[in-house]
Amino acid sequence: MAKANLYKVGLTGRFEQEATMYEGLHLARVSVQHKNLYKVVTENSEIQAEVSGKIDFSARDSSDYPVVGDWVMVDRIDDSGGNAIIHRILRRQSAFERKAAGTSNQTQVVAANIDTVFICMSLNNNFNLRRLERYLAIAWDSMATPVVILTKSDLCDDISARLSEAHSVAPGVDVLVTTSMGDEGYAAVNRYLGQGKTAAFIGSSGVGKSTLINRLMGEEILVTYETGDDDKGRHTTTHRQLIALPNGGVVIDTPGMRELQLENADLSKSFADIEDLANYCRFNDCKHQNEPGCAVKTAIEKGILSAERLGSYQKLQTELSYQGLNSRQLEHEKINRMFGGTGGMKQARSFFKEKNRQR
Repeated sequence: MAKANLYKVGLTGRFEQEATMYEGLHLARVSVQHKNLYKVVTENSEIQAEVSGKIDFSARDSSDYPVVGDWVMVDRIDDSGGNAIIHRILRRQSAFERKAAGTSNQTQVVAANIDTVFICMSLNNNFNLRRLERYLAIAWDSMATPVVILTKSDLCDDISARLSEAHSVAPGVDVLVTTSMGDEGYAAVNRYLGQGKTAAFIGSSGVGKSTLINRLMGEEILVTYETGDDDKGRHTTTHRQLIALPNGGVVIDTPGMRELQLENADLSKSFADIEDLANYCRFNDCKHQNEPGCAVKTAIEKGILSAERLGSYQKLQTELSYQGLNSRQLEHEKINRMFGGTGGMKQARSFFKEKNRQR
């Protein structure tokens, strides 16, 4: 079986072995997703595909459908007989997930089977440490390795200061600096790419993800626009797509994210500095508020840790604790936090009774 086409889009022995379990089907990788219609790369070509009725029927939410980067089993390798049918999704080795935008409790898988998550943030008004912390928490949970790319360095007056700030919230993470005006930094990005490697570019609109990919490709394959006078980015990517690089390796371009709500996150890695300090608190269940002997609060007083970083850590902890709760459970959890656990329920009832009386 000729698999040269599949190796170009990241095929490794792990997926090649799993595919042998499904006799009569063909291995392919999802390259583009448009709602319920896909493009997949087979050993023969890139063709249109759709999911089988069985996948559609058994799917509990959007995360049970194929996404860009997935390895799937299809019924054909060309489109001579119409759209290919996706019958199986091979087990994901990694996935960047977020809570779907809006009020639903669904999980959205942004990209699957990635080795590196490039978190892109431009060095203009887009630079935001709290947003970077949120991206890192999700990236560490994805099972891929996060790398921070600070783009548009030509728009920054003090790169060293910004670089230092980024390092302060990204313990153990490589931080790269690039500019849209030249080739600076692009060689460093290439270090994470190569045969069998897949990287996803994540970030807000207009931070330069498409420009970066064009540089890696050596040609303008993705449309880019200049940032507006207000420093706000403009959407260029409208859907997720997988792109094979000429020198080996695969990248996944993703649309800019207006919202980044947590579905799951790894705070132990993204806030390793705070969790390391917490080991020296007097009490094992220290909340880092008013408890005596709190090593975290002491670090803030000494200027070792910023109060804003602790606040961000606690906010993300709270957000994670609300995941999967129905409206009644969510209200109960918020009351517990507001009034100090079940012992504060009497105080809570008095609070709401007085509030209703004043209406």
